[in-house]
Amino acid sequence: MESGFGSDFGSDFGAGGGGGGKLDPGVIMEQVKVQIAVANAQELLQRMTDKCFRKCIGKPGGALDNSEQKCIAMCMDRYMDSWNTVSRAYNSRLQRERANM
Repeated sequence: MESGFGSDFGSDFGAGGGGGGKLDPGVIMEQVKVQIAVANAQELLQRMTDKCFRKCIGKPGGALDNSEQKCIAMCMDRYMDSWNTVSRAYNSRLQRERANM
């Protein structure tokens, strides 16, 4: 599922480096971080869509009925809550491990 996120990220890779065509490592790292964040968001959306579609849509048709709409909304809410809980726990663990280095 291509959503158009990040379609232009690579076009100016390193272009803001300034003098003499030198690449600024800080700029490159920020661009890489942005690309990783976009890829993670796309993966989250794709997984959530797949899981909730399989769970809530028994017989695909031209439109969602009321119960399918409610199921999709609840499924997506639960998925996002779970994702956020896991992300917070993961980030907390990373911070603890970095502090112990």
